[in-house]
Amino acid sequence: MAFLNQTVWLLWKDLLLELRRRESLLAMFFFGALLLFIFHFALDVRPEKAAEMAPGLLWLAVVFCGTLGLMQLFQAERENRCLEALLLAPIDRAAIFVSKVFFNLILMALLEVVIFPLFWVLFNLTAWDRLPMVFLYGLLGTVGFCVVGTLFSALTLSARGREILLPLLLLPLLIPVVLATIRGIEIVLRAGDFSEALPWLHLLIGFDVIFFTAGILVFEWVVES
Repeated sequence: MAFLNQTVWLLWKDLLLELRRRESLLAMFFFGALLLFIFHFALDVRPEKAAEMAPGLLWLAVVFCGTLGLMQLFQAERENRCLEALLLAPIDRAAIFVSKVFFNLILMALLEVVIFPLFWVLFNLTAWDRLPMVFLYGLLGTVGFCVVGTLFSALTLSARGREILLPLLLLPLLIPVVLATIRGIEIVLRAGDFSEALPWLHLLIGFDVIFFTAGILVFEWVVES
């Protein structure tokens, strides 16, 4: 119960800071919309090919925007050495990790609620009834991105060239998540058999559970090393 209370209070603190600053979310919205407009005007995507190209382009925008958000994830704790004060407080280290994962997940879910329908409109996709399934695969992929991204954002917190190091370390590990999400969305968009998309769903769930558990176990070592 104490762990849950600590997680909720830490999450509430991050949400209040974001509401006051509005830095991460606005930057992610702007960057995501800009990418979609660039894709729309730079690529001559025919309607019959849109379903094949949509998952890759859509998830590319999500990963870029998510990486931008990860750069700011521990910014509040870096200022005035607040992280040291947070670590001195009688708070479970795992609660810090879980609260950061959920904070990042909320920001990215809000981003996806906007850019997924925007993508549908820009690329003239008509399969609006498949959007909930696309959101499901997108959400599971986003959970994996947030879990691994939060861990590596903390790991590179005090590293030199963090802006370059974080994507270099993060993106190779995200290959299974990116592939599974793109393949799952692609099968949904071309109205394929659900049994064909099921293995990718299992892969995403397995990845999320394994790395979330591993993150809880190793986060204390990551922030204190």
